[in-house]
Amino acid sequence: MGVTAICGINWGDEGKGRMVDYFAENADFVIRFQGGNNAGHTVCNNFGKFALHLLPSGIFNKKAMNIIGNGAVVNPEALIGEIRETEKVIGKIDNLMISERAHAVFPFHILLDEYEEERLGANKFGSTKKGIAPVYSDKYMKTGILAGDLLNKDYLSKRIKNNLELKNQIIEKIYLKPKVDVDEMIEWGYKYGCELKEYITDPIPVLREAVKNDKKILLEGQLGALRDIDFGIYPYTTSSSPIPGYASAGSSIPPYEIKRIVGVMKSYSTCVGEGPFVTEIFSEKADSIRTKGKEFGASTGRPRRIGWFDAVSSRYGCLISGATEIAITLLDVLSGEDELKICVKYRIGDSSTEKFPTTEKLYASKPEYISMPGWKEDITGIRNFYDLPKAAQNYIIKIEELIKVKIRYISVGPNREQLIKV
Repeated sequence: MGVTAICGINWGDEGKGRMVDYFAENADFVIRFQGGNNAGHTVCNNFGKFALHLLPSGIFNKKAMNIIGNGAVVNPEALIGEIRETEKVIGKIDNLMISERAHAVFPFHILLDEYEEERLGANKFGSTKKGIAPVYSDKYMKTGILAGDLLNKDYLSKRIKNNLELKNQIIEKIYLKPKVDVDEMIEWGYKYGCELKEYITDPIPVLREAVKNDKKILLEGQLGALRDIDFGIYPYTTSSSPIPGYASAGSSIPPYEIKRIVGVMKSYSTCVGEGPFVTEIFSEKADSIRTKGKEFGASTGRPRRIGWFDAVSSRYGCLISGATEIAITLLDVLSGEDELKICVKYRIGDSSTEKFPTTEKLYASKPEYISMPGWKEDITGIRNFYDLPKAAQNYIIKIEELIKVKIRYISVGPNREQLIKV
């Protein structure tokens, strides 16, 4: 296995948690390399069904060390809550490390997120209001607070005072809200830092040794390639980079060690949040797929926008993520459909393109579809590709042809064993 990265190919919610859980069963290390609790990975296994937001999806494998890497941002209070809820089912979590270099999300980051969305009004970005953009802003403004800082109260006090000196002016004079109490934030940070003390450490030496000994390492990204801060549908992106190109920086794994990249995509398209979504459908068909696929955000509960499979965006997602193979999920949701559509080109004005454009052009893009016959059979019990209905086989073959990357895994249900290996 060596080092394998798992990444979403589209807008997030592709079923990465389900695939990470599958691969984590045999992993030695699972590393979450970016993002915060603004998105969730849904995992179904022998313990039950879980929506993980900060814990790596390998936490259920007691033999695997799970690491929240330096590229992630951690709300200490939320993480402690998630640990306690998970421990009720699996027992004491002693296979977790939090990089001392990961940035901490404070309540004032969440307030700033809320205040800015309120200020933007109709022009809002559709933030999850978990404080993610403000904490990443602090990171690059060099005013951020690291997980390791939470363990030294004197140093933490200096960092918070420095951070809030400017923020409180913005909060009072621009947002017209009450300023944040500095002492309260110091106590909050130190309290939760102490509760996480057993997990906060430097994982770099451990990971260097793991690489040296050819351990099985899994890198887990959050959201998808089209939400990438550089390559996504900017500005309707997340505030970090979920593609494997960032996995090295967000985990400390040397880039040349990442040999395998498994891209995850759905058999149809979904999107949560604002921004252009070319293949979006609004009919009863969308409601039907949303209901069958339980398409509601794991973190927010928001109903996901539904669209036909978009080969243009998916091929682009494969390209920028460097996917070496693909896992396609929720094929079972399409059972019962008479006709399926695949977007093969975008029409912009008088011309058509197979390239995924920037956001400005996306707004002007219209989908050009091909149609394929659907199937009626229940496929949730099938484990061999050639046992699928012929129409389902043809649908997968056409998608593979269009995205130009081999499809190795087909999910036909949420549970670990409901997987076809091709």
